[in-house]
Amino acid sequence: MTTSLDSYKCRKTLKVGDKDYTYFDLKEAENNGLAGVSRLPFSMKVLLENLLRKEDGRSITKESIQAVAAWLEDRGSAGVEIAYSPARVLMQDFTGVPAVVDLAAMRDAMAALGGNPQKINPLVPVDLVIDHSVIVDEFGSPKAFKRNVELEYERNGERYRFLKWGQQAFENFRVVPPGTGICHQVNLEYLGQVVWSKDEDGETVAYPDTCVGTDSHTTMINGLGVLAWGVGGIEAEAAMLGQPISMLLPEVIGFKMTGKLKEGVTATDLVLTVTQMLRQRGVVGKFVEFFGPGLNSMTLADRATIGNMAPEYGATCGFFPVDSETINYLRTTGRSEERIALVEAYAKEQGMWREADGPDPVFTDMLELDLGDVVPSMAGPKRPEGRIALGDIATGFQDALEKEYKKTGGTSKRYPVEGEDYDLGHGDVAIAAITSCTNTSNPSVLIAAGLLARNANRLGLKQKPWVKTSLAPGSQVVAQYLENAGLQKELDQLGFNLVGFGCTTCIGNSGPLPEPIAKVVNDKDLIVASVLSGNRNFEGRVSPDVQANYLASPPLVVAYALAGSVTKDLTSEPLGEDKDGKPVYLKDVWPSNQEVQKFIEENVTRKLFASKYADVFKGDELWREVKAPSGQTYSWDSESTYVQDPPYFEGMKPRPQPGGDIKGARILGLFGDKITTDHISPAGGIKAQSPAGKYLMDHGVGVADFNQYGTRRGNHEVMMRGTFANIRIRNHMLGENGTVGGYTIHYPSKEEMSIYDAAMKYKQENVPLVIFAGAEYGNGSSRDWAAKGTNLLGVRAVIAQSFERIHRSNLVGMGVIPFVFAEETSWRELGLTGEETVTIEGLDNIKPRVTLTAKITYSDGTVKDVPVLCRIDTVDELEYFRNGGILQYVLRDLVA
Repeated sequence: MTTSLDSYKCRKTLKVGDKDYTYFDLKEAENNGLAGVSRLPFSMKVLLENLLRKEDGRSITKESIQAVAAWLEDRGSAGVEIAYSPARVLMQDFTGVPAVVDLAAMRDAMAALGGNPQKINPLVPVDLVIDHSVIVDEFGSPKAFKRNVELEYERNGERYRFLKWGQQAFENFRVVPPGTGICHQVNLEYLGQVVWSKDEDGETVAYPDTCVGTDSHTTMINGLGVLAWGVGGIEAEAAMLGQPISMLLPEVIGFKMTGKLKEGVTATDLVLTVTQMLRQRGVVGKFVEFFGPGLNSMTLADRATIGNMAPEYGATCGFFPVDSETINYLRTTGRSEERIALVEAYAKEQGMWREADGPDPVFTDMLELDLGDVVPSMAGPKRPEGRIALGDIATGFQDALEKEYKKTGGTSKRYPVEGEDYDLGHGDVAIAAITSCTNTSNPSVLIAAGLLARNANRLGLKQKPWVKTSLAPGSQVVAQYLENAGLQKELDQLGFNLVGFGCTTCIGNSGPLPEPIAKVVNDKDLIVASVLSGNRNFEGRVSPDVQANYLASPPLVVAYALAGSVTKDLTSEPLGEDKDGKPVYLKDVWPSNQEVQKFIEENVTRKLFASKYADVFKGDELWREVKAPSGQTYSWDSESTYVQDPPYFEGMKPRPQPGGDIKGARILGLFGDKITTDHISPAGGIKAQSPAGKYLMDHGVGVADFNQYGTRRGNHEVMMRGTFANIRIRNHMLGENGTVGGYTIHYPSKEEMSIYDAAMKYKQENVPLVIFAGAEYGNGSSRDWAAKGTNLLGVRAVIAQSFERIHRSNLVGMGVIPFVFAEETSWRELGLTGEETVTIEGLDNIKPRVTLTAKITYSDGTVKDVPVLCRIDTVDELEYFRNGGILQYVLRDLVA
């Protein structure tokens, strides 16, 4: 860090209190040749500092740094590549386990190649927060939390032992135990420092806290002024091993906020509005930076809520600069006074401090929102950007029922539930969950939910008996302030008992619906709904039994548990009746902003944060009882169904071998627009009749012990069988009315079979594979298994109309080439059915973003040449591809 070439002579000393810090002064760099950089967006200043500090004349040159100053003229349109080195890496356990598996496998491979296994270590700090493994099996009772935690440890003991091994085997690697909270909120409340410092060569260097994470919602920490975004596990592993992240200098869209939110309008309503606006604007691959007088009254928690949703509005990040509100939050959450003083002094000295009356930065483009125009809203039934004003939810569902779900007859028909005294119909709310990280960062909406519950209880309202209710707070702090405020007991009374600390319903850990309800839903093909305070509502994600999913604020989640149906207009129809039989409306139970704020001031305190994070890495009694193996290399258990030695390094040579051209490839799938990584990557429950289910049963695992794909991410045998196995994915090779799910047609036999079985058959036949897709292929969470599974199935290339940023990068990182059609066309316009073969030549001498020819041979012998643009975007990515993947590249580099 201290060996920068310092071409702009900006290495200086900053004194804070009685301590001296070395830093790279942006103002001095501006004086010494980087004209105008003080006008850069705040997020770009963070990138500039990173390059100045890391300048080495090889990966980062003086020209790289000059390109940042030139951004003021080209505004990000020049496509300049830079090498970016984040300060640290954040992981959750779903994506963290396979990353640690890969590191363990790399140690074995290092030994096989004659190197030192202990060279495989994170070179930057890595924090893994175990937060994705708890499932809502038990709910609506005081024993829910205890029972769900017991089940979590029963199901995940092997994974937890493996992670404990990793904690002792690897340097620079910490594990935050289960039951602490969601990784993003732990990051916000404790791990994030805003300004990082490191002792090196006898001095202390200060620099911006920057982060990449293996969850796309790593962007939540941008609300604290920490530049961060989600990457695939593959990229994260490379960053951990000291490899810079190759990226293009982004366009930065300025989002100006003015005014204030009206009474009764929540941060969730705001973020859904922002998400819709930015999706319509189109910000994929861009930074978004928020500015304007509207920030003056915006809490840090509101900013974090907006930052969290960046993947939903498509941006790389949604950044808020450091200001006095940042300092207030750091103090409230128990950061040290020394750190707080450093943050304020450093940000002001570097021009990274937002003044309320300061000049606006230069942006690529801008859009504007008056916060006073935001209205109560929800988003659904399938997309986070599908915002609908609260008063239009009922009619919106009716329209979707007919147009999207193809159901006729409306919502009048209802069906009895066996053993119960109620019936079910289209639009009934089957799940109401206060869940995940979008809103559990935010005391205003959680306190509002508790107060709404209190008001409803006073009037004698009850939740509908068919609604599965749950509360999964983002951290122990949240649970404690709800308890201290006397609001948890009010939520308990309506079934919103604590079910666990972790990402639950939003990632498909909603647990099963009660059997009688699930039976009616499936037997009668009902379109029932979930209402959740999360950030993802993709079809098939929340629950296999629930097709319509709505994102809403926590108080609205409680309200819909009372109403029991999204066919009710909560702005005009009653939630229910009071003790005297009189109708009770939403306005009758909605708390005032003033009362919410009073509860926050009384209960969300510095003392509370300090006590809850005092021993954060120690864990509870269950964690302390987990016995882990020791040693610097892992002793793989061939009988394990959770953790297996992956095949990525089998037969690996010291030097990369050419992969060869793609000749006579068969098509594994023809997919439509907006195929998400939730469609591609294994997620949720494992079906007994699926290839993964058959594998587990063949290995003696009973159906009751299948657990879920997420917990088995350390076993490539399970995961490759679950790739493209989503119950909602449609492979158009089977026709528009063909089987939905993970199926394809094998050619030339023309047999219909699972995608996995077909891929293995092609592998036996030594036939390469390609996939065709539509626009925005790979939207959604940054799941490394969407790329790993694609690779292990034998897919050499994916040809799409466009790609989501992270998935494109991950494909390259796994040695799969992403191509886009170079001309305005699609596989539909080309008349593809899946029976064709594809040849792409020139791969051994490929260059970044070169146009090649895909030679398509149709079943009648006709041949068509289709130009395709290679989306290997940078020279570093090209090296990854030539090595067979980023892990192989890093390993060879370390051996050398």
